[in-house]
Amino acid sequence: MSIRQTTTARRGAAGAALAAVIALAVAGCGSGGEKKDDSGGPRPSGAPRTAGDKPAPAPSETIGEIKGPEGVVVVLHSAVRDTGGFVTVSGVVANRGSKPYTPLTWRSKETEMKSQSSVSGASLVDRAGKKRYLVLRDTDGECLCTTGLVNIRPDESRPVFAQFPAPPESVTDIDFQLPTMPTVRIKISG
Repeated sequence: MSIRQTTTARRGAAGAALAAVIALAVAGCGSGGEKKDDSGGPRPSGAPRTAGDKPAPAPSETIGEIKGPEGVVVVLHSAVRDTGGFVTVSGVVANRGSKPYTPLTWRSKETEMKSQSSVSGASLVDRAGKKRYLVLRDTDGECLCTTGLVNIRPDESRPVFAQFPAPPESVTDIDFQLPTMPTVRIKISG
């Protein structure tokens, strides 16, 4: 057997071994589409939960609405306090105007941010405690928020979210702010 044939055979064996390892890893990650909640009962895979494993508010619930320029509306559906020490604010941005909208002004002014089209400039403001909470960042410096908000067409809606450090448990009413948009007072649940 030549050296070329031996090398090809080794590569084929290594590739087969790698494929087997990946297949086992993927199979181990699957859960059959069903997860059990803390009570042991099944719930659909990906079903949102809040602290204490209570169902998240229905997306049709509105806790705040911000009307901006050019027919853009941000409807907030939930602000959920997590036991991990953060608050996740979720909602929808809708373009009710007549031309495409890209909210570049909603991003943070930080120069290190990778995504230039995000809600990384959002903040929560505790008026009584005189404290502002900024969107959290991951270890790569990217925001823990919606990114890729470009070219939102007329009559199009897109989901948005942002995660913040949690204010003290006593704080339940807080202001949500997006740059260049009006402030809205929302209630934190959980």
